[in-house]
Amino acid sequence: MKIISYNVNGIRAALKKGFIEWLQQANPDVICIQETKAHKEQLDLTVFEDAGYPYHYWYSAKKKGYSSVAILSKTKPNHVEYGTGIDYMDFEGRNLRIDFDDISIMSLYLPSGTNDARLEFKFKYMDDFQNYITELKKEISNLIICGDYNICHQEIDIHNPKGLQKTSGFLPEERKWIGNFINNGFIDSFRYFNSEPHQYSWWSYRANARNNNKGWRLDYAMVSEPLKERLKRAYILPEAKHSDHCPIVVEIDR
Repeated sequence: MKIISYNVNGIRAALKKGFIEWLQQANPDVICIQETKAHKEQLDLTVFEDAGYPYHYWYSAKKKGYSSVAILSKTKPNHVEYGTGIDYMDFEGRNLRIDFDDISIMSLYLPSGTNDARLEFKFKYMDDFQNYITELKKEISNLIICGDYNICHQEIDIHNPKGLQKTSGFLPEERKWIGNFINNGFIDSFRYFNSEPHQYSWWSYRANARNNNKGWRLDYAMVSEPLKERLKRAYILPEAKHSDHCPIVVEIDR
């Protein structure tokens, strides 16, 4: 089973850059999308169906053109869970989950800490999300949480660790949180297979950062421990350029 996660930084803009053609070539079974910046009523949904994804689910922020997540699937899930039931989190459309017989897949868009107010919001979200997942795992043990976590875990995950240690996304408190999240029963699937440096999933649009590979690894496919033996591959697709992020992939045995 091939699962892709991709922060598209606006699905309508990505569609104009060849997203559908790329999706058909990449051919995942499931793709988790973040930052769609759209309500489904604003889209021609037949393009996804014609591409081979008849089952598509959209969970949008109340505010149009902001945040929002989606999941496209080739096969029909048993259940779709929109949001977390925590109002302030769901208001921004950041969590969507589909459940199959023996696996559940979530698309997550964790907030960024662009200013003091949003950083405080991010910390609250992180704490409440951890509590939510702790409870969820009691019900669903085989869980994959794909998405933009807006945090680099270790120095290897960022191009300038010394210079950016006081920047949101690489603050000690954020790094500690994602480390604890992993230690509470998840596998960072990319690092499980790959220990090489200079592997990133996001680059600023400024200063030619992508061409110079001055990036951050903000996107993860976190796989719950019970699925460890089913992990096959995990990798990043930096050649896909529909966004300031690039897709990440995890493959598991069915």
